[in-house]
Amino acid sequence: MFTRLGPKNLELLQELLPRASTVAVLMNPTNPNGASQANDLQAAANSLGLQLAVFSASTPNQIDEPFGQLAERDIPALIITADGFLISRQDQLVALAAHYSVPTIYPLSQYVAAGGLMSYGASLSDAFRQTGRYVGRILKGTAPADLPVLQAANFELVINLKTARALGLVVPQSLLARANEVIE
Repeated sequence: MFTRLGPKNLELLQELLPRASTVAVLMNPTNPNGASQANDLQAAANSLGLQLAVFSASTPNQIDEPFGQLAERDIPALIITADGFLISRQDQLVALAAHYSVPTIYPLSQYVAAGGLMSYGASLSDAFRQTGRYVGRILKGTAPADLPVLQAANFELVINLKTARALGLVVPQSLLARANEVIE
């Protein structure tokens, strides 16, 4: 489910930065879901009248380069896609977004807790609870093959106002009202 939330992330960024005409996306080209993520984002960008600049990184050294290009090309915002490699580089991504003053939306709230601006994604605490229920059912004798495949049901918007202030942004009240958590 994380990989299908890009369009919502794009909408949230547009609400935060309504004058932006271009939004960048950082994705891992080796991710099997990468092409569908890019296609979903491109379709959403087209419907919102936005240009989309797609950047790729699949090694730690490749992550730095797109941030310099964002500044050179005057692209005002960035979406980090859901990807295990990119999640493992959370601190690097948050630090680069701060260094280059790029408003960025992430797929998980842990980025925002680490100083990122904003995230929208499935609630990990709910996913972990659901995993516990599955394990409990298996331990009580249910065959794993008999368990249904479930998707996330709870999503959370998390906003870091301290980061917003550091970026010189005023977060619209409409976003703050929908946020599940606001870090001050």
